[in-house]
Amino acid sequence: MSSDVRLASPQGKWILLTTVLGSSMAMVDSTVVNVALPRIGRDLNADLAALQWTVNAYMLTLAGLILLGGSLGDRYGRRRIFVLGVVWFAAASLLCGLAPNAGVLVAARALQGIGGALLAPGSLALIQASFHPDDRARAVGLWSGFGGIGAAIGPFLGGWLVDGPGWRWVFLINVPLALVCVPVAVRHVPESGDGRKHGRFDVLGAALGAVALALVTYALIEAGNGSLVVVVLTAVAGVAAGVAFVHVERRRPDPMMPPDIFASRQFTAVNLVTFCVYAAFGGFFFLTALQLQVVAGYSALQAGTALLPTTALMLLFSARSGELAQRVGPRIPLTVGPLLCATAMLLMLRVGPGASYLADVLPALLVMGTGMVTLVAPLTATVLASVDTARAGLASGINNAAARAAGLLAVAALPLLAGMGPEAYRSAPAFDDAFHRAMPLCAGVLAAGAILAYATVRRPAPDCRRPECRTHGWVTAPPLEPRAGKGRLEAGE
Repeated sequence: MSSDVRLASPQGKWILLTTVLGSSMAMVDSTVVNVALPRIGRDLNADLAALQWTVNAYMLTLAGLILLGGSLGDRYGRRRIFVLGVVWFAAASLLCGLAPNAGVLVAARALQGIGGALLAPGSLALIQASFHPDDRARAVGLWSGFGGIGAAIGPFLGGWLVDGPGWRWVFLINVPLALVCVPVAVRHVPESGDGRKHGRFDVLGAALGAVALALVTYALIEAGNGSLVVVVLTAVAGVAAGVAFVHVERRRPDPMMPPDIFASRQFTAVNLVTFCVYAAFGGFFFLTALQLQVVAGYSALQAGTALLPTTALMLLFSARSGELAQRVGPRIPLTVGPLLCATAMLLMLRVGPGASYLADVLPALLVMGTGMVTLVAPLTATVLASVDTARAGLASGINNAAARAAGLLAVAALPLLAGMGPEAYRSAPAFDDAFHRAMPLCAGVLAAGAILAYATVRRPAPDCRRPECRTHGWVTAPPLEPRAGKGRLEAGE
């Protein structure tokens, strides 16, 4: 059952601590791994495809199972599933840190994604279910703000770990966090769940969605160097699994992703804009961390620190951006924001061998951060405003799944489209040439998103809800929205 814990009480502070620690494990991990990729590749003698899978194996299982994770918490207890997720994530992180080769690392990253799908929905759902209604908005704001701080220090921390004790500690650091988080959760966080009668879990839908993403991702990564027959067969099988997923969701009485939610044209359009935006973001952050180290000669710490301005701007100004969008409507921010980000990616073409941070890198990242501030909060608010209030959690979950799938596919496809060979990251000239082909592609995807937003997005109804997560610090995924009035979260961060 839910509780009425007050935020100022000792128990309230413990609840906030454990939810922040749990969500930060997944959040910081996602921001630091890109910085560690060059060192991972050298130490494990891995090619570019293995580095892509190091990123994508985690995103694949997370994107495919995160909707299911929220439902498990509702049925079996949010604290129980949250703690299980933290323990699972820490165990997988330990396996990542001890991985003797790239194959084991990729498998462990996939296991990490399963843990993330269990713990991520629970972190905010526990806040919604535990705190007194008068304190929930402030608790959510603190959770989001502290999470943003964690995201801001993630690349810096990752760079310091890679240059210091080594890249394995990027993963091993999750173990002590879990050792603090789990006892606090067990002792201080009240159990909660949804007492209503539940239907069957949509396990088939979740499996088909994950299989479709996995097969398409494999085809894209292997297309440059694998057997043409295998690549074509895998791609066809992936498309077939996607078609089967749609068919199953249309026929199930309790689908994971109800097709009728897409009856809202604005909801469908904004999710397409989300796909464009986060595909570009996923490709940008994956390649930029490599470009700064492989081509510009930055250390891992310098590369991680270099990326701080985008997250800092998001953390400082996203709430104000959301308020501005409330006044002027979402159409202008969702058009201008992607165009600013596209401009930033074109400015990154100045980053090459011996690039100056102040003259070449920082201007692009400041423009990038400004564009993100402009578009991310209004994007989330518009998604939520385009459906009935009762389906806000579901809408947030679908939007997060779209964002993660976009990043997953971008990391798989962009090296192929830019002509990167399997050893490209070992050669500064080769990687630089491919990076200069990739950034205009990302900019073009953002421009397409801006055009789509301008043509389709309209001001939402005046009585639409405002998202409670108004501070956005995690640039690789939109924030969460709990289901209205139920204390239930449909998807993860």
